[in-house]
Amino acid sequence: MPDRPYHHGNLRQELLAEAARTVRERGAGALSLRQLARDAGVSHAAPRRHFADRQALLDALAETGFVRLGDELRAAAEGTADGFEARLQATAEAYIHFATEDAALLEMMFASKRGVEAEPNDAAYRAFSVMLDLIRQGQESGALRIGEPERVGLILFATMQGIAALISAGMIETDGLDELVGDAISRFLRGSRATA
Repeated sequence: MPDRPYHHGNLRQELLAEAARTVRERGAGALSLRQLARDAGVSHAAPRRHFADRQALLDALAETGFVRLGDELRAAAEGTADGFEARLQATAEAYIHFATEDAALLEMMFASKRGVEAEPNDAAYRAFSVMLDLIRQGQESGALRIGEPERVGLILFATMQGIAALISAGMIETDGLDELVGDAISRFLRGSRATA
């Protein structure tokens, strides 16, 4: 049996893609640098050139997850020109889609924010800044009352995360998701609307 190569292609990206697939299918507990090396067809030492240990892999995976989430939220917010409420709903739907399609990855991403590494936290801030920017736009336009955007955003985030958790638990069907998110956004806006 020939020795496995030390390098091939963009190993770091391949390892991260394989790690994301493993987390999606079997959870973060199933991640192993050795297994990832086997799956990528490289020597067991090759991944250590990119990740010092399993935690470094998890941190990098969380960072790439937050970058992807931010890109998806930004695309949703910028993908509609139908006004503030439509942009807010599209962004909420994008978050819920990510949170239900990659529930185990999102859980691992949030767990990484409690660690000491700066990168996942910076990436998380950039991802969620999309929502904060929308909240600020709503406040500036008068659609939302003036206040701390982070506090207002936290209420919105809790609503979106709650819907995603109910879907992931199989407690609600995804058939009427757009209507449910529309109701949630309408109620959020009604409760947060600026008073005349």
